[in-house]
Amino acid sequence: MTHTLHRRGTKESLSKDFVVIILPVPGVSDPNLLQKQRKFFDITTKHKPVNVGDRWLGNLFTKGVTLEKIYADPKPLPVAVYDNKAAVTAVLKELKEADLGLSVVVSGVFDEIFDAAKKAGLKPHSLNMSLGIWGKTELLPKENDLGITTMCGHCMVTPQLVKYLRRQISVGKMKPGDAAKKIAGGCICGAFNPARATQLFRQ
Repeated sequence: MTHTLHRRGTKESLSKDFVVIILPVPGVSDPNLLQKQRKFFDITTKHKPVNVGDRWLGNLFTKGVTLEKIYADPKPLPVAVYDNKAAVTAVLKELKEADLGLSVVVSGVFDEIFDAAKKAGLKPHSLNMSLGIWGKTELLPKENDLGITTMCGHCMVTPQLVKYLRRQISVGKMKPGDAAKKIAGGCICGAFNPARATQLFRQ
């Protein structure tokens, strides 16, 4: 079960939101796991992700974190986020050719992912999907705010922060892109999509 399943939004918005993760299994994915994870970074960063993260260190918008630090981490758990299907298709093609022996998880709209996988010569072998939110849904933030907060699967982006930044934008004290970057830094694993968040703030 991946924590990136629960992203909310319209199909149009979510069609510009893809998360690519590799999931090593200690004792099974070895030997040379570190080299394989770094190869994943080499492939994914070449195709201009909008965010890159390491589930131990943080992401490119976290204070003090750089791609070099993520690359040097002795136990990286890499995540790459894209805002277009063409990049994801290219990444999947290269990952297939690299044949790293690691599980690759891609989150996004099914139609878009299936098409990308087909173009890359791949066939998904399993699916995970969110069944939505159950319970007192009237207590949830507004749908537009959920579009932003649910991009952080570990709930490190609060509705209160989103509301505050919306107010800052509305009175001209902050630009949508700057607000998106400020929020992205708090997402510890790097699955947050600042490009999509910028669009949601503009709306």
